[in-house]
Amino acid sequence: MAFIHEDFLLQTPVAVRLYHEYAKDLPIIDYHCHLSPREVAKNRKFENLTQIWLEGDHYKWRAMRTNGVPEEYCTGEASDREKFQKWAETVPYTLGNPLYHWTHLELNRPFGINDRLLSPETAESIWNETREKLATPEFSAQGIMKQMHVELVCTTDDPVDSLEFHAQIAKQNTENKLSTRVLPTFRPDKAMMIDRPEVFHPWVDTLAEVSGVEITDFSTFLKALRKRYEYFHAAGCRLADHGLGRFPLCKKDENGETARAFSVESVFKIFDTARKNRMRTAVTTKEVNAFQWRVLHELCRLNQEFGWTQQFHFGAMRNNNTKKYEKLGPDTGFDSIGDGSVGTAMSRFLDSLEREGKLAKTIIYNLNPIHNHLVATMIGNFQDGYTPGKIQFGSGWWFMDQKDGMEAQMKVLGNMGLLRRFVGMLTDSRSFLSYTRHEYFRRILCNMLGNDVSAGLLPNDLGLLGEMVKDISYRNAASYFGF
Repeated sequence: MAFIHEDFLLQTPVAVRLYHEYAKDLPIIDYHCHLSPREVAKNRKFENLTQIWLEGDHYKWRAMRTNGVPEEYCTGEASDREKFQKWAETVPYTLGNPLYHWTHLELNRPFGINDRLLSPETAESIWNETREKLATPEFSAQGIMKQMHVELVCTTDDPVDSLEFHAQIAKQNTENKLSTRVLPTFRPDKAMMIDRPEVFHPWVDTLAEVSGVEITDFSTFLKALRKRYEYFHAAGCRLADHGLGRFPLCKKDENGETARAFSVESVFKIFDTARKNRMRTAVTTKEVNAFQWRVLHELCRLNQEFGWTQQFHFGAMRNNNTKKYEKLGPDTGFDSIGDGSVGTAMSRFLDSLEREGKLAKTIIYNLNPIHNHLVATMIGNFQDGYTPGKIQFGSGWWFMDQKDGMEAQMKVLGNMGLLRRFVGMLTDSRSFLSYTRHEYFRRILCNMLGNDVSAGLLPNDLGLLGEMVKDISYRNAASYFGF
């Protein structure tokens, strides 16, 4: 039997039926990814597996470095064929890593290769077979999205982005040249980077330019951000995404109020000081925390005002290897799981928004699994009784985006909340081949439910469980985001 077969990961008869009868053919809503809108708009055609598989994939780069592969074959100047060979040499060493599953799922769909495992010996035949298919229209960026039944994609976009390629894609949708909708997501992380003047100040200058607002103080800074909210909303954006090491901590004032502790007025001085001293970090650690708290709070008010869903990704310890960061830049495979206390800061931040009636629909993703129960219980504190699943515990993210991590997240959510209200999976990927992560997730979900039926923990009611599978795999996301 092939390693990737029709019942892959499905260990019980109930799991098999749930997957094939309820999950398998559902469309995909990929509400968080890092695909290039330009590559979609231009319908990029990939010459080989290296271009579609290894470009920008820091998961694979980490594995290759660990296997003793020099940087030349990861991010360097080696040829595409040489890079692919080094990946093929690494794959047999990824047994036990989700990369092994993902690699062979992606060879199976859409390439239809399941009679060989990728290895140094099979590299040449797989290289040649996939190159032939990649040369056909069905394997262009848009062709793959169509093959994989992708209904909607949300990319990750800086507030200063022109969104020109999203406009081109929308035009193609209108002309029925592309059925997949591609919408932007507002990712304003740089608006909070006052502790990194080399990033913050050029970004603020660009923000002023694209918004048409002369930024002279903190109030005009917020005005410029609002202009970009309006621009993104008009382009179909309905999500914001905030990448946090941890939530900024705000101590309550003498009246027990959180939101007043870091007032707009106090942040005016911090902003002015930073802007007058651009060439050096002119703010203290305490001021950085105050500024970041207030900016994030103002952004979240706007999320609620515009009717967007806000996503918080927290817990990453980024750019640990300074030497490599200086040479290769961010998002190149030198990040890890962070630690530290997060519950108090998260609680106070969400509570400050709730007290004002400004808490938008929210998804919280944690990178450290020790925070699973914290997040799963925190979301129950802020449900409003009107919007089903308003505050969500996001799917297993990054290092937790694997079988154990996804099962752990869903089991904790099931114990502490309502698993059936979960908005499900996303790819968080830069690759057009990553849509099989939705298949992977659906198989894992169906298998988990099937095992619980076998253990007598869930009723053997295929109709009931099947509707749950449809909800989590597709329907919840379709109704939740307001696209």
